[in-house]
Amino acid sequence: MNVRQWSRDLVMGARFAVTGGREGWVRLLLTGVGVGLGVALLLVTTSIPNLLSARQETEDARTDYTFSQQTMPKADDTLLVATMSTTYRDQDIRGRMLEPEGERAPVPPGVSALPKTGEMVVSPALDRLLKSDDGKLLRERLPYRTAGTIGESGLLGPQELTYYVGGEGLASRMNNGTISRIDAFRSPHQSSDPLDPVLVLLILVIFVVLLLPVGVFIAAAVRFGGERRDRRLAALRLVGADGRMTRRIAAGEAVAGAIVGLAFGAGFFLVGRQLVAKVEVWGESVFPSQLSPSPALAALIALAVPAAAVAVTLFALRGVVIEPLGVVRAGRPPRRRLWWRLLLPLGGAALLAPMIGKGSDGGDFNQYMVIGGVLLLLVGVTALLPWLVETVVARLGAGAVSWQLAVRRLQLSSGTAARMVNGIAVAVAGAIALQMLFAGASGAFTKSTGKDVTRAQMEVSVPKGLSLREMDRRLTDTRSVRHTVPLSNVTVGDRRTDPELVSDVSVGDCAALRELAKLPSCEDGDVFAVRGAQDDTDGPALTKAGRTVYLDPGWDGDAVKSHTLAYTVPRDVKPAVTRKDPTGWERGGLLLTEGAVPEKAAQALWSTVYVQIDTSDPDAYDLVRNTVAKADPLANPMTWSASDQSKEFASIRTGLFVGATCVLFLIGASLLVSQLEQLRDRRKLLSALVAFGTRRRTLALSVLWQTALPIVIGLVLATVVGLVLGVILLRMAAIDMGVDWLSVASMAGSGAVVVLLVTALSLPPLLRLLRPDGLRTE
Repeated sequence: MNVRQWSRDLVMGARFAVTGGREGWVRLLLTGVGVGLGVALLLVTTSIPNLLSARQETEDARTDYTFSQQTMPKADDTLLVATMSTTYRDQDIRGRMLEPEGERAPVPPGVSALPKTGEMVVSPALDRLLKSDDGKLLRERLPYRTAGTIGESGLLGPQELTYYVGGEGLASRMNNGTISRIDAFRSPHQSSDPLDPVLVLLILVIFVVLLLPVGVFIAAAVRFGGERRDRRLAALRLVGADGRMTRRIAAGEAVAGAIVGLAFGAGFFLVGRQLVAKVEVWGESVFPSQLSPSPALAALIALAVPAAAVAVTLFALRGVVIEPLGVVRAGRPPRRRLWWRLLLPLGGAALLAPMIGKGSDGGDFNQYMVIGGVLLLLVGVTALLPWLVETVVARLGAGAVSWQLAVRRLQLSSGTAARMVNGIAVAVAGAIALQMLFAGASGAFTKSTGKDVTRAQMEVSVPKGLSLREMDRRLTDTRSVRHTVPLSNVTVGDRRTDPELVSDVSVGDCAALRELAKLPSCEDGDVFAVRGAQDDTDGPALTKAGRTVYLDPGWDGDAVKSHTLAYTVPRDVKPAVTRKDPTGWERGGLLLTEGAVPEKAAQALWSTVYVQIDTSDPDAYDLVRNTVAKADPLANPMTWSASDQSKEFASIRTGLFVGATCVLFLIGASLLVSQLEQLRDRRKLLSALVAFGTRRRTLALSVLWQTALPIVIGLVLATVVGLVLGVILLRMAAIDMGVDWLSVASMAGSGAVVVLLVTALSLPPLLRLLRPDGLRTE
């Protein structure tokens, strides 16, 4: 058949789609909306590379540190930058204090001029938070006058909380490690380590799992109104069209729906892009300008969606015989074959099998084999589900009238029911596999901090110029602080410079020292030699009675520090047995009560307060942060946690949650459109049943059963396939196998909740259809 004939038939099909009267327009609209939702999500996906690139460029442009070991000399174009980042009610806030050292000092991106001392420029989101009632405690921590806002070029997203404040006197504090001198805001361009192969595997599987349901929904949307279309094609046969021509006309109708879907998708994307600035998902937000699809990928979508519509339509008509007097599909369809459907998941498992165990030795996973294997396993769900639904419903029968109506409808059109469930089943299967992989991999990327969060929840480093006693008093007077452990520390060695033997000296009152060791008795002025610390190999030699040691010795050939002090271990030093301190560290060396510390040693000590708070008070952490900020704006108390997770792993998990949220929205919207299309297709049948006296409650229950039965079957199949895929992925990553059944149940339950919600939303239009006047026709 020549191209001209194909083109003519496709155009004719498209004309039928747009000139079919009200019914045709409704069918085209439903198809367009269904396809459009999928296209919109595909456009968002194609925007991800540009989004990541834009965010990285912004991050590089505002970078205010260097990896150089040498401090840059002061000049007319240098700027001192101090880190002032903080946390407010689990929200991270990026903060910097800036002090120009000349007229040509650099200005951070998004800021027109450097703020003056005591002034700050803030992001719009932080400005809103500070002005709101919820920002009362934060206003106490940032008591600066707002002089302006940061522009888009200096922010990662519209909801980011960040600020710059003008400061002074930073040069005298440059040795504390949080202050840098720069002459430009730029990235140091340090090469980053390659991602762990297991993280690469996670990323590949996430993309497949999130995008495959989109393709399934698009394929289902282009088949809306399939039965009515086939009856129209039978009428074309009656006026002289042959079988091949009718298929090409059907393909033309599908192309028209796909093109309308592309238009809807572009519209949904443009509207959503403008609204995205107001939304924050899992702590992430983006600017509309950052969501820009790659032109090449957008063109690929524009070509692939109509091509897929044609392919799906022709595939759906492969077993349908359209004759001039009707459609053979109206009779009992032949039983579906199982053998070829099993080949898909078996082929997927065969592709993944050679990579089992590669995660144990840092080996690389073949990306094409991973994508192909996961695709085949999940596509196997869509192939097996129609056969499984048909097999199960064929054995169902007796029951209430609503049950019988539902079962009979499913027996006559199990394929339609399976198509509706395919997308949710694929999404649940992929989510279960991902949940298993994430749960298994979390152990490798989550490390215990060793900190005892039952003894303290925060750690405050005491700034120079403020005494430990004063900081401890301020913290003790803070609301919701239950207990504090104030301690000072210094290194001790056997020589003034470059010592061979090194240990520690800890200073505190008797209560604080009992947090570090088991003391026989304690009074102010006592000195203790600690034994039993696992890593303190030099301590026993340095803590012998009468030995002279040196507090805070110099290193690497440096000159002797002015405060390096010789100290003689007293003859009455008492023995003590170490115990883990709140940080999980077994301290050795010497323990000195405050009365035993030489006066000249005070400037060599660095001090810390461990804080135990009342965690039932939601403001407890912020009250401590406010207390510390009043003492020193550059001090940032550390919040403890029992474990610490890899930033890359946490970022991938956040990306999964964001993507899963978008896919769940797509699932719900597409299922609702599909449900409305099926109700519209059965309008006359439902009206006829009402006219014969069938109760509306019975019909509503029958529709619920028609939805619930395929969903239950689909979720069971999805659980099995998801578990199989999860086990294979765990073996590939060389992770001990284990199934978190609660997570599996939650994944399946989330799919069921989406379907129940869609069913509930479809009940009002169903009740409007259950009227005898629905039999009226024109």
